[in-house]
Amino acid sequence: MSQALLRLPDVMARTGLARASLYAAIKRGEFPKAIQLGARAVAWPSEDIDAWIAARIAASRGPTMSAN
Repeated sequence: MSQALLRLPDVMARTGLARASLYAAIKRGEFPKAIQLGARAVAWPSEDIDAWIAARIAASRGPTMSAN
């Protein structure tokens, strides 16, 4: 997959989380931090968001699911 930077509306759409939930998860260390693009602009690397989504899926399936 190609690298891309996702702005907040895209991250919210991909994760299903609201703005406040995203920033609260960042504060708790449970969500990737955004990178600064400019004085008032941030974005998230798409790879970081994809990895977070994959980890959430894996965690929800628990240790009883096999990798077959």
